[in-house]
Amino acid sequence: MPERHVVDTFVSLVENGRFIEALQRYYHPAAVVWENRQTSRNGLDVLIENEQRVLNAFTAVDGRALQVMVDGDRVAIQWRFEFSNDAAHVSLDEMAVQQWNDGKILHERFYYDPAQLQPQGVAPAAADTSTEASTP
Repeated sequence: MPERHVVDTFVSLVENGRFIEALQRYYHPAAVVWENRQTSRNGLDVLIENEQRVLNAFTAVDGRALQVMVDGDRVAIQWRFEFSNDAAHVSLDEMAVQQWNDGKILHERFYYDPAQLQPQGVAPAAADTSTEASTP
């Protein structure tokens, strides 16, 4: 069971942009992470590789924990992330549900609305209005 101060230290690393260090210090070598219902990422090396890919895609990544709940070996964190680069800005609100084992995150699943991944300022494709009925 993680002590609250351990979880708080993990959150602090993320909030201070030390994402890779947070993975290295707090994820189990055999950790499994899911994004919504997508296929899992397995193992710490794969998690670090994925995180580095995300960090390389953006010039700024900021995260804030809005709520943190610890219940035995289970932790739930409501995160707010902002991702920016020259071409886009993405805001993401998500819930992370974690299963800890021996002070490390063994399983984690992120829950969020995938529609949030649409960059702000990018309009969705225009609807085809050629078949709309005209009003009398």
